[in-house]
Amino acid sequence: MKKVTLLGVGLQGRTILHDLTQSDLVSEVIAADRDLIGLRKLATTLASNRLTCVELDVNDADATAKLMGDADIVIETLPSKFCLPVAKLAVQNRVHLVNTMYLVDAGETDPVKRWKLEEEVRELDRRAREVQVTILPEFGMDPGIDLVLCGKAVKDLDEVHELYSYGAGFPEFLAADNPLRYKITWTFEGVLKSYFRPGRVLKEGRVVEIPADGMFVKENTHELDLEGFGRMEAYPNGDAVRYAEILGIRDQVRTMGRYVLRWPGHCEFWEKLANLHFLDDAPIKVGEVAVSPREFLRSLLEPQLQYGANERDVAVIRVDARGLKGGKRRRVIYQVIDKRDLRTGFTAMTRAVGFAASIGAQMILRGDIQKRGVLTPVRDVPFEIFSGELRKRGIHVEQITGSW
Repeated sequence: MKKVTLLGVGLQGRTILHDLTQSDLVSEVIAADRDLIGLRKLATTLASNRLTCVELDVNDADATAKLMGDADIVIETLPSKFCLPVAKLAVQNRVHLVNTMYLVDAGETDPVKRWKLEEEVRELDRRAREVQVTILPEFGMDPGIDLVLCGKAVKDLDEVHELYSYGAGFPEFLAADNPLRYKITWTFEGVLKSYFRPGRVLKEGRVVEIPADGMFVKENTHELDLEGFGRMEAYPNGDAVRYAEILGIRDQVRTMGRYVLRWPGHCEFWEKLANLHFLDDAPIKVGEVAVSPREFLRSLLEPQLQYGANERDVAVIRVDARGLKGGKRRRVIYQVIDKRDLRTGFTAMTRAVGFAASIGAQMILRGDIQKRGVLTPVRDVPFEIFSGELRKRGIHVEQITGSW
């Protein structure tokens, strides 16, 4: 029986705690967050004698290290700035770690800073292998489930010529009842940051650099017909070229991109706001007060974009790979479409992110994942075991094959 510590119990934390406290593998769960009152309220809804709540300011490295050192594995769902420091603490304390974000901020545009951060990750990998610790980052929904599906799709083909990956969280049609046709299931601050970051895609063998203010421009977006939903808009999601290299297909893939799906009209709206500098972070003077435009926008919109008790969100992960198999043109699609569970209240986003993180931790504890060092979901997570665990939780991976 194993002890698991969860650092940061935000929007996805309830699902993670629910799943861990239901596991026959886990005897004790420590939930640590700076909001102890809110955490205890959450704990009463779970009603588990395996769960202990602890107040923690993760800026206190000594207190964080002590909590980590007492666990068999740690799951971290803190703001992105803590990802790499907490991973370093895990290795120092010789404890396995799963997190749901990028170790290196996907929005870091300074090439020198990015190179230094990536060098730190390489050193972290070396040290983790040395002390026999597994660090599994990028293991939520997107990144996470999508990367496992990408790895599987690539293995299904002899050559990959095109690869499109989509991740999305949006309200189902009846709940898309505000002017944006969007509601919040993830930190809205994180959403707004992701709306203003550079990206890279491959088009006919050419690397296309997309500036932060260009992700919603028409030439960088496209439409996708999604069964059961109709026409959706797709806009770029970070650096696809990096994953071409991780997947080992950089020398063969001609067109590749990672994208986010939204209801029609989303891109046109946010392109205008980006052009008007509403997504800028640098404060501007408003009377006698300095205000970040992005923070103002978050404060204004966040209360208006909440789900009602009986409204459902949709989570979509779709990977579409096209290439050759046995010398013939072959297309492979792996897809997950999930909706909010109104019985538990768990949103589709929470289910996808939270269950993935909990499953990843339990796969490491069980020995399904034995590799040590800094891993990647692309190649280090067994697809069959992982998809089977998702299925047990009501999340189904659909496979569609054919020619193209």
